[in-house]
Amino acid sequence: MNQQQSIETSEHLKSAVYGANDGIVTTFAVVAGVAGAQLSSSVVLILGIANMVADGISMGLSNYLGERSQRRFLNNHKHNLIFHTAVWHNGLITFIAFNLAGVLPLSPYLLSLFGLPIPNPFLCSILSTALALFLVGSLRTLLTRDSWYKNGLEMLLVGALAATAAYFSGFLINTLIN
Repeated sequence: MNQQQSIETSEHLKSAVYGANDGIVTTFAVVAGVAGAQLSSSVVLILGIANMVADGISMGLSNYLGERSQRRFLNNHKHNLIFHTAVWHNGLITFIAFNLAGVLPLSPYLLSLFGLPIPNPFLCSILSTALALFLVGSLRTLLTRDSWYKNGLEMLLVGALAATAAYFSGFLINTLIN
């Protein structure tokens, strides 16, 4: 792999990890916030899916705009780097990774919507989210060659902090309103 291919691969990896991590974390934050507020499963699905669509589009387009801005800056400052990939690739990768990974925290609620008996969708969502975060963190090491379990735990910790904040925010807001 030459230097240009390595740079492009690292950019694609960054976009995929960023999208997947944020898809899992923000979607589960919605699930946790709704659970903390003790709202219904239908509210979880409505807010979760709306979040995935809007945030996935926003992140993909933001990545595209950031990539385009960076390339313009480098070109205007005579860095003369040659980019072989289209500027929209990283935005698309972010969008796809966000939505593929973001559906995992909602999967227990979606399954129960289709008639599968899920006794505690929130607990199942916690487990599927934790597994997804650890898996995405661990998979990074296929290209970075770091410790798979440390990377998995690192991403799991980031997600757990965000989820805890969302759950208690939902709980607190529900307590204050009611």
